[in-house]
This record gives sequence, C-alpha cells and structure tokens, in this order.
Amino acid sequence: MERYPQKPLQFIPRLPEEMLVRAEQFRALMQQRRSVRTFSSRPVPRELIEQAILTAGTAPSGAHREPWHFVAVNDPKIQSEIRKAAEKEERESYDRRMSKEWLDALHPLGTDWNKPFLESAPWLVICFAKNIGDDGRKNYYVQESCGIACGLFIAAIHNLGLVTLTHTPSPMRFLGDILERPKHERAYILFPVGYPAEGVMVPDLKRKSQEQLVTWQERD
Repeated sequence: MERYPQKPLQFIPRLPEEMLVRAEQFRALMQQRRSVRTFSSRPVPRELIEQAILTAGTAPSGAHREPWHFVAVNDPKIQSEIRKAAEKEERESYDRRMSKEWLDALHPLGTDWNKPFLESAPWLVICFAKNIGDDGRKNYYVQESCGIACGLFIAAIHNLGLVTLTHTPSPMRFLGDILERPKHERAYILFPVGYPAEGVMVPDLKRKSQEQLVTWQERD
C-alpha cells in the first residue's frame, strides 16, 4: 500500500505571550460549559450542526481510519421513537441493572429514567463507532478515536453558543435499528443539541483544581 503524499505543515508561529492569552481565553470559554437537560424549542440551523460535526471530523484517529459516522436527527417522529426506546432501557437500568453504588453516585445530579430532552432538543446527533471501514478493512483504536472526535464535537457546540449533553443509555442497539445503520456500526454517544431553556438551572458543580488534575515531573 502506498504512503500518503506529503505537504508542508500549515503552522502559525506565535509568541508565548499571545499563546498564553489564547489559552486563557479558551479555558475561560470552556469553563462555562455545562451539560444541559432542558432545551428551548428555538430552532437551530442545520449549518451550525454541520460545522460542529465537521470539527469533530478533524480528530486524530488510529491509522487515520476515521472510525466514526454521525447521524443528525431533527424529525420529531424519529425523536419520539428514540425517546421511547431509550426510556425503556433507562428504566430497566435504574430499576434493575445499576448497583446501589452507581445510583448513589448519580443521586446528587437528580437524574432518572425519564428523558424528555430526546424530544425537546431541536437536534439529536448520534456518533456511531465503526469497527469496519467503508473499504471493508478493519479500523484500529476505534474507542479512543471516537472519544476524541466526540470531545471536539462538544467543544465545537459550546463554541457555537449552543448546549448539549452526553447521553449513553445502555444498551444502545436500538439506535442502530431505528436509524437503519449497518451492523458493524455501534452507537457510541447520543448528543441532544440546542439552545438552553429560559431560566434553566444546572447543578452547582466544582471541577478539580490543578493540584488534583495534574502531577508535574519536571527536569532540574
């Protein structure tokens, strides 16, 4: 197999002072990001969702196999079908599958099996992980690659001025059935996307401090 052709890297050198300002501005932007479960009915143009998905597609991937496929839904009938199937699995999980320790961990967030955001959000965007590529060959580091792509998607949505939530009902096979995806694709994360409802409240969470987040091992 031939190697990819090479081209010059498009790189913009910046002074450390400028780099620090850019880093602080981006961190401040992302510090405001929160998971939202209550959405406005205000419509979101398809072009915005397209840009966020294209940004997700810039993620690095194992052997550049790009083992992801995104399905964007704003058909109310399909959203209703997804909600019904998701709540069936979620109710089973909350009632029987989840351990007491898991339920105790979720309790401060106030979540339960009821998922109205699957219908109220203007868009549902589902990332599917692909074990097999479009060329029929195996993909590598699928979980890691999709995780990075989804992280970029979340950042892109926040940068747009929209909100989202990572929703992972387990199991999620129903999404592949409803959306008629190939058998070698597996739903990875479901993102409701839209504007927050007016006056929406979120838990007053605190994020880890730098001391908790990182260990430095520097040279003398």
